[in-house]
Amino acid sequence: MKLVTIELQGQEQAAFLTDRGVIPLTWLNEDQNSDWHTNLFTLLQNQQLKTLQDWYVSGGQETLAALPALPGHDVSYRVLYRQPGKMIGVGMNYLAKAIELSGRPPEDEPVIFLKPDTSLIGPGEAIQLPDGAGQVTAEAELAIVIGQTCRNVSEDDAMNYVAGYTTSLDMTAKEIHARNPRFMQRAKSFDTFLSLGSCLSTPDEYVDLPNLKVETVLNGEVMHHNTVNRMIFSPSYLISFLSRMMTLHPGDIILTGTPGSVVIEAGDEVECRIAELKTLSNPVENGISFY
Repeated sequence: MKLVTIELQGQEQAAFLTDRGVIPLTWLNEDQNSDWHTNLFTLLQNQQLKTLQDWYVSGGQETLAALPALPGHDVSYRVLYRQPGKMIGVGMNYLAKAIELSGRPPEDEPVIFLKPDTSLIGPGEAIQLPDGAGQVTAEAELAIVIGQTCRNVSEDDAMNYVAGYTTSLDMTAKEIHARNPRFMQRAKSFDTFLSLGSCLSTPDEYVDLPNLKVETVLNGEVMHHNTVNRMIFSPSYLISFLSRMMTLHPGDIILTGTPGSVVIEAGDEVECRIAELKTLSNPVENGISFY
Protein backbone atom coordinates (compact mmCIF):
# COMPACT_ATOMS: atom_id res chain seq x y z
CA MET A 1 0.00 0.00 0.00
CA LYS A 2 1.20 3.49 -0.83
CA LEU A 3 -0.04 6.65 0.82
CA VAL A 4 0.84 10.23 -0.05
CA THR A 5 0.20 13.58 1.53
CA ILE A 6 -1.30 16.07 -0.90
CA GLU A 7 -2.75 19.56 -0.73
CA LEU A 8 -6.44 19.55 -1.57
CA GLN A 9 -8.85 22.43 -1.01
CA GLY A 10 -6.23 24.26 1.02
CA GLN A 11 -5.49 21.37 3.39
CA GLU A 12 -2.65 18.86 3.57
CA GLN A 13 -4.21 15.41 3.79
CA ALA A 14 -3.49 11.73 3.20
CA ALA A 15 -4.45 9.88 0.03
CA PHE A 16 -3.91 6.52 -1.63
CA LEU A 17 -1.42 6.43 -4.48
CA THR A 18 -2.71 3.95 -7.06
CA ASP A 19 -2.03 3.02 -10.66
CA ARG A 20 -5.07 5.11 -11.64
CA GLY A 21 -4.02 8.18 -9.70
CA VAL A 22 -4.55 9.64 -6.23
CA ILE A 23 -7.62 8.93 -4.08
CA PRO A 24 -7.99 11.12 -0.95
CA LEU A 25 -8.98 9.35 2.26
CA THR A 26 -11.74 11.94 2.62
CA TRP A 27 -13.37 10.51 -0.51
CA LEU A 28 -13.20 7.00 0.94
CA ASN A 29 -14.77 8.22 4.20
CA GLU A 30 -17.57 9.94 2.32
CA ASP A 31 -18.26 6.92 0.14
CA GLN A 32 -18.08 4.28 2.88
CA ASN A 33 -19.24 6.36 5.84
CA SER A 34 -15.92 5.49 7.51
CA ASP A 35 -13.86 7.59 9.89
CA TRP A 36 -10.22 7.10 8.93
CA HIS A 37 -8.03 9.97 10.09
CA THR A 38 -7.08 12.03 7.06
CA ASN A 39 -3.81 13.35 8.53
CA LEU A 40 -1.07 10.74 8.12
CA PHE A 41 0.67 11.57 11.42
CA THR A 42 -2.63 11.25 13.31
CA LEU A 43 -3.33 8.00 11.46
CA LEU A 44 -0.02 6.65 12.77
CA GLN A 45 -0.48 8.03 16.28
CA ASN A 46 -3.88 6.38 16.57
CA GLN A 47 -2.62 2.99 15.34
CA GLN A 48 -4.92 3.13 12.32
CA LEU A 49 -2.32 2.51 9.63
CA LYS A 50 -2.06 -1.25 10.26
CA THR A 51 -5.86 -1.53 10.32
CA LEU A 52 -6.07 0.43 7.07
CA GLN A 53 -3.47 -1.80 5.46
CA ASP A 54 -5.36 -4.94 6.55
CA TRP A 55 -8.52 -3.45 5.01
CA TYR A 56 -6.61 -2.63 1.83
CA VAL A 57 -5.26 -6.16 1.25
CA SER A 58 -8.51 -7.89 2.20
CA GLY A 59 -10.75 -6.22 -0.38
CA GLY A 60 -10.13 -2.53 0.01
CA GLN A 61 -8.38 -2.31 -3.36
CA GLU A 62 -11.63 -3.29 -5.05
CA THR A 63 -13.49 -0.56 -3.15
CA LEU A 64 -10.91 2.01 -4.22
CA ALA A 65 -11.18 0.85 -7.84
CA ALA A 66 -14.80 2.05 -7.87
CA LEU A 67 -13.91 5.55 -6.61
CA PRO A 68 -12.78 8.46 -8.80
CA ALA A 69 -9.10 9.36 -8.78
CA LEU A 70 -7.16 12.57 -9.25
CA PRO A 71 -4.58 12.42 -12.06
CA GLY A 72 -1.20 12.04 -10.40
CA HIS A 73 0.40 14.80 -12.46
CA ASP A 74 -2.26 17.32 -11.37
CA VAL A 75 -1.75 16.81 -7.63
CA SER A 76 0.28 19.06 -5.31
CA TYR A 77 2.40 16.71 -3.21
CA ARG A 78 3.49 17.74 0.28
CA VAL A 79 5.76 16.44 3.04
CA LEU A 80 4.32 13.36 4.80
CA TYR A 81 3.65 15.45 7.91
CA ARG A 82 5.07 18.63 9.38
CA GLN A 83 5.97 17.83 13.00
CA PRO A 84 7.27 14.33 13.63
CA GLY A 85 8.04 13.51 17.24
CA LYS A 86 11.68 12.67 16.51
CA MET A 87 13.85 12.78 13.41
CA ILE A 88 17.02 10.78 14.01
CA GLY A 89 19.92 10.87 11.59
CA VAL A 90 22.58 8.20 11.15
CA GLY A 91 25.93 9.35 9.82
CA MET A 92 28.56 7.46 7.83
CA ASN A 93 26.45 4.34 7.35
CA TYR A 94 28.05 3.31 4.05
CA LEU A 95 31.74 2.40 4.03
CA ALA A 96 32.71 4.78 1.22
CA LYS A 97 30.92 7.67 2.90
CA ALA A 98 32.53 6.89 6.27
CA ILE A 99 36.01 6.97 4.74
CA GLU A 100 35.19 10.17 2.80
CA LEU A 101 34.23 12.00 5.99
CA SER A 102 36.70 10.60 8.50
CA GLY A 103 39.50 9.08 6.44
CA ARG A 104 39.13 5.78 8.25
CA PRO A 105 36.68 2.85 8.57
CA PRO A 106 33.57 3.44 10.71
CA GLU A 107 33.28 3.03 14.44
CA ASP A 108 31.75 -0.04 16.09
CA GLU A 109 28.51 1.84 16.81
CA PRO A 110 26.36 4.17 14.68
CA VAL A 111 26.97 7.91 14.59
CA ILE A 112 23.63 9.58 15.38
CA PHE A 113 22.23 13.12 15.52
CA LEU A 114 18.80 14.75 15.73
CA LYS A 115 17.13 17.04 13.20
CA PRO A 116 14.78 19.75 14.55
CA ASP A 117 11.31 20.03 13.04
CA THR A 118 12.20 23.61 12.02
CA SER A 119 14.61 22.08 9.50
CA LEU A 120 11.80 20.17 7.78
CA ILE A 121 10.55 20.87 4.25
CA GLY A 122 8.84 18.77 1.61
CA PRO A 123 8.77 18.17 -2.14
CA GLY A 124 9.36 21.25 -4.25
CA GLU A 125 10.14 23.51 -1.30
CA ALA A 126 13.42 25.39 -1.51
CA ILE A 127 16.55 24.45 0.39
CA GLN A 128 17.82 27.77 1.72
CA LEU A 129 21.62 28.12 1.83
CA PRO A 130 22.56 30.12 4.96
CA ASP A 131 24.69 33.11 4.04
CA GLY A 132 28.05 32.83 5.75
CA ALA A 133 27.84 29.09 6.48
CA GLY A 134 30.12 28.06 3.60
CA GLN A 135 29.62 24.96 1.45
CA VAL A 136 26.45 22.94 1.96
CA THR A 137 25.99 19.31 0.95
CA ALA A 138 22.86 17.27 0.29
CA GLU A 139 22.52 13.53 0.85
CA ALA A 140 19.79 11.20 -0.39
CA GLU A 141 18.69 8.67 2.22
CA LEU A 142 16.12 5.96 2.81
CA ALA A 143 13.98 7.05 5.76
CA ILE A 144 12.22 4.60 8.07
CA VAL A 145 8.85 5.60 9.52
CA ILE A 146 8.09 3.97 12.88
CA GLY A 147 4.59 2.53 13.18
CA GLN A 148 4.38 1.29 16.78
CA THR A 149 5.88 2.34 20.09
CA CYS A 150 9.00 0.33 20.72
CA ARG A 151 11.57 0.23 23.49
CA ASN A 152 14.48 -2.16 23.92
CA VAL A 153 13.46 -4.35 20.98
CA SER A 154 15.64 -7.08 19.54
CA GLU A 155 17.15 -6.87 16.07
CA ASP A 156 15.11 -9.92 15.04
CA ASP A 157 11.87 -8.21 16.05
CA ALA A 158 12.72 -4.67 15.01
CA MET A 159 11.17 -4.66 11.53
CA ASN A 160 7.75 -5.46 13.00
CA TYR A 161 7.65 -1.88 14.25
CA VAL A 162 8.10 -0.28 10.82
CA ALA A 163 5.13 1.54 9.27
CA GLY A 164 6.91 2.08 5.99
CA TYR A 165 9.60 3.94 4.10
CA THR A 166 9.99 7.31 2.45
CA THR A 167 12.60 9.41 0.66
CA SER A 168 14.72 12.05 2.33
CA LEU A 169 17.44 14.63 1.69
CA ASP A 170 19.70 15.54 4.59
CA MET A 171 21.70 18.77 4.32
CA THR A 172 24.93 19.66 6.12
CA ALA A 173 26.94 22.88 6.42
CA LYS A 174 30.12 21.07 5.41
CA GLU A 175 32.65 23.71 6.41
CA ILE A 176 31.18 24.13 9.90
CA HIS A 177 31.38 20.38 10.45
CA ALA A 178 34.91 20.25 9.06
CA ARG A 179 36.13 22.87 11.56
CA ASN A 180 35.32 20.52 14.43
CA PRO A 181 33.41 17.19 14.47
CA ARG A 182 31.67 18.39 17.62
CA PHE A 183 29.90 20.98 15.49
CA MET A 184 27.96 18.31 13.56
CA GLN A 185 24.64 19.02 15.29
CA ARG A 186 24.88 22.73 14.45
CA ALA A 187 25.95 21.97 10.88
CA LYS A 188 22.82 19.88 10.35
CA SER A 189 20.20 21.98 12.13
CA PHE A 190 19.65 25.02 9.91
CA ASP A 191 16.16 25.75 8.63
CA THR A 192 15.28 23.75 5.47
CA PHE A 193 18.12 21.25 6.10
CA LEU A 194 15.87 18.18 5.95
CA SER A 195 13.45 17.29 3.19
CA LEU A 196 11.05 14.35 3.48
CA GLY A 197 9.07 12.90 0.62
CA SER A 198 5.32 12.82 0.19
CA CYS A 199 5.03 9.05 -0.24
CA LEU A 200 4.91 6.29 2.38
CA SER A 201 5.27 2.74 1.08
CA THR A 202 4.41 -0.02 3.53
CA PRO A 203 6.95 -2.82 4.08
CA ASP A 204 5.02 -5.33 1.93
CA GLU A 205 6.00 -3.25 -1.11
CA TYR A 206 9.62 -4.37 -0.56
CA VAL A 207 10.06 -8.11 -0.89
CA ASP A 208 13.79 -7.53 -1.49
CA LEU A 209 14.68 -4.65 0.80
CA PRO A 210 18.43 -5.49 0.93
CA ASN A 211 18.78 -4.82 -2.80
CA LEU A 212 16.81 -1.57 -2.76
CA LYS A 213 18.85 1.19 -4.43
CA VAL A 214 19.20 4.71 -3.05
CA GLU A 215 20.39 7.44 -5.44
CA THR A 216 21.65 10.98 -4.83
CA VAL A 217 20.86 13.03 -7.95
CA LEU A 218 22.08 16.53 -8.81
CA ASN A 219 20.59 18.45 -11.74
CA GLY A 220 19.29 15.23 -13.28
CA GLU A 221 22.55 13.28 -12.99
CA VAL A 222 22.96 10.33 -10.62
CA MET A 223 26.03 11.23 -8.56
CA HIS A 224 26.00 8.41 -6.00
CA HIS A 225 24.09 5.19 -5.52
CA ASN A 226 24.19 2.15 -3.31
CA THR A 227 21.91 -0.56 -1.95
CA VAL A 228 20.54 -1.22 1.52
CA ASN A 229 22.63 -4.39 1.87
CA ARG A 230 25.78 -2.23 1.67
CA MET A 231 24.85 -0.31 4.80
CA ILE A 232 27.25 -0.82 7.69
CA PHE A 233 24.34 -0.93 10.15
CA SER A 234 21.14 -2.47 8.76
CA PRO A 235 17.68 -0.97 9.28
CA SER A 236 16.84 -3.66 11.83
CA TYR A 237 20.06 -3.00 13.74
CA LEU A 238 19.43 0.75 13.76
CA ILE A 239 15.89 0.38 15.13
CA SER A 240 17.07 -2.01 17.83
CA PHE A 241 20.07 0.16 18.72
CA LEU A 242 18.03 3.35 18.97
CA SER A 243 15.22 1.66 20.93
CA ARG A 244 17.73 0.72 23.63
CA MET A 245 18.55 4.41 24.00
CA MET A 246 15.17 6.11 23.56
CA THR A 247 11.54 5.05 23.18
CA LEU A 248 10.46 5.26 19.55
CA HIS A 249 6.89 6.34 18.88
CA PRO A 250 4.61 6.09 15.83
CA GLY A 251 5.61 8.73 13.30
CA ASP A 252 9.24 8.98 14.40
CA ILE A 253 11.67 9.09 11.48
CA ILE A 254 15.05 7.36 11.16
CA LEU A 255 17.37 8.55 8.38
CA THR A 256 19.54 5.54 7.51
CA GLY A 257 22.57 7.22 5.94
CA THR A 258 23.58 8.16 2.41
CA PRO A 259 25.51 6.49 -0.39
CA GLY A 260 27.13 9.87 -1.07
CA SER A 261 26.74 13.63 -0.77
CA VAL A 262 26.85 16.45 -3.30
CA VAL A 263 27.77 20.11 -2.85
CA ILE A 264 24.74 22.24 -3.71
CA GLU A 265 24.56 25.82 -4.93
CA ALA A 266 21.77 28.28 -5.68
CA GLY A 267 20.01 27.26 -8.89
CA ASP A 268 20.60 23.53 -8.40
CA GLU A 269 17.94 20.83 -8.18
CA VAL A 270 18.74 17.91 -5.89
CA GLU A 271 16.82 14.63 -5.72
CA CYS A 272 16.46 11.40 -3.79
CA ARG A 273 15.41 8.48 -5.97
CA ILE A 274 14.25 5.18 -4.48
CA ALA A 275 12.19 2.51 -6.25
CA GLU A 276 8.47 2.28 -5.34
CA LEU A 277 8.56 5.82 -3.94
CA LYS A 278 7.88 9.13 -5.62
CA THR A 279 11.13 10.93 -6.41
CA LEU A 280 11.85 13.69 -3.89
CA SER A 281 13.11 16.87 -5.55
CA ASN A 282 14.03 20.26 -4.08
CA PRO A 283 15.37 23.45 -5.66
CA VAL A 284 18.25 25.28 -3.99
CA GLU A 285 18.40 29.01 -3.38
CA ASN A 286 20.30 31.51 -1.28
CA GLY A 287 18.89 32.16 2.15
CA ILE A 288 19.28 34.62 5.00
CA SER A 289 22.40 35.24 7.03
CA PHE A 290 22.79 33.45 10.35
CA TYR A 291 26.04 35.26 11.17
